This record gives sequence, structure tokens and C-alpha cells, in this order.
Amino acid sequence: MRSAFAEKVGREFMDLAMAMGRTALMVKSVAFWSFRSRFEAGEAARQAVKIGVDSFTVTALTSFFTGMVLALQMGQSTKNLFNEPIYVGTMVAFSMLKELGPVLTSIVVAGRAGAVVTAEIGTMQVTEQIDALYTLGTNPTRYLLVPRYLAFMLTLPLLTVFADFIGVIGGCIVGVVKLHVPTSVYFDDIFTYLSISDFMHGFLKTYFFAFMIATVSCYKGLNTRGGAEGVGKSTTEAVVISMVLVMVLDYFISAFLVAVGV
Repeated sequence: MRSAFAEKVGREFMDLAMAMGRTALMVKSVAFWSFRSRFEAGEAARQAVKIGVDSFTVTALTSFFTGMVLALQMGQSTKNLFNEPIYVGTMVAFSMLKELGPVLTSIVVAGRAGAVVTAEIGTMQVTEQIDALYTLGTNPTRYLLVPRYLAFMLTLPLLTVFADFIGVIGGCIVGVVKLHVPTSVYFDDIFTYLSISDFMHGFLKTYFFAFMIATVSCYKGLNTRGGAEGVGKSTTEAVVISMVLVMVLDYFISAFLVAVGV
């Protein structure tokens, strides 16, 4: 029994090592073709629409109601402590700009756009369309992966900026209507206590998140096997892995940025 357990652990470890190796080779190929080939502007624009524009509505709704909940909870907490809701704007803005804005936006994009990318590439893989690209003399990395990487890297930071703003507006609405905090006081707290480094702390994270989501989605798509069932399995795995890695990376990137004073 111990031998079977050790064999299973060893097999899982070897599979993980092989996957990491293949991922590194894929990233190397993407980096190579990003600077050595003609830029596929049309395909990159189409992917930016799919990843960014089509994800805007769900991102906006998520951020809006997150800001509202933050304002409500923090306003009630400070009201219970000090008999007055104070620093509501500051706490909502801090939470959205530094953590919740980039993290929630990345999770939403991973769940929506990451799934789309994995399913598209996975379907092409199981229907042998990627092999056809090789036959036609087109490199799949240049035509498929590079535009998707660029689209993720461009749209996720922009979505995060919109999410931060919409979340702060949602908090303001609750602050004014529910907590009776004047709009001028709400925004004065924000501009008084927040600095550009607080915004950059969350904004810089999005580039790491975007690169990770693109890598997981493309890798899972390229390694899809088993027809339609395999496409569904790869899509589910890509979404789950991306969401988990967002949370893992968030801690380590935050620790690094705090250490360097950002």
C-alpha cells in the first residue's frame, strides 16, 4: 500500500514537473515570436474585444456591488464604535485600489475570458486545426498565442482601473443614501489619505495576473485531448487553476511591493 501511494505521489510530481517544463517552453516561444514576427494587429484587436470589452459588464457589476457592500459594512462598524460613520471613502478606496479591484477583476476575467480562450484553442487542437496551421506554414504561437497574450496584458489593467472607479462610486452611493455621508466628505477623505503609490500597488499586480491567466489558458488549450469532453475538462481546469494562482500570486506580489515601499 505504501508502495502504491509513493508511486502515485511520484507520478503526480513528475506530471507537474513535465507540465512546468512545457509551460516554460511555451512562454519562451511566445517571447521569441513577440519580437521576431509581423504583429497580428487584427487578431490582437479581436481578442482584446473578447477579453476586455465583453468582460466589462460583469466586471462593472461585481465592482459596483463590492464597493456598496464595503461602504455599508465599514460605515456601520465605525458608526457602532464612534457613533458616526467616518473615513468611509478612505476605507472603500483603499480596499478597492490595493486589493479587491485587481483581484476580483482578475478572477472575473479568468472565469469568463480565460475559459473562452481555453475552449477556443482546445477546440482547434482536438479538431486538428492547429496541425493544419503548421501544414499551411503558419506558426500557431505567432498567430494564436501572441495576440491573446497581448490582449490580456492590455485589457486587464484597463478593466481594473474601471473597476476601481466603479467600486468607489458604488461606495459613494451607499455612503450618501444609507449612511448620510456628504459626497464632499466622502471624496475629500479619499484625496486626503490616498496617494499614487496606493493606486500603483494594485495596478502593477494586474500585469502579473494577466500574464498568468494567459499562460494557463493557452497551455490548457494547447494540451487538450479527448474531443468535446476534453475541451470541457481543460476549460474547467484552466479556470480553477487561474483563480487559485491569482490568490497565491496576490500575496507574494503584495509582500514584495510592500517590501520595496509601493
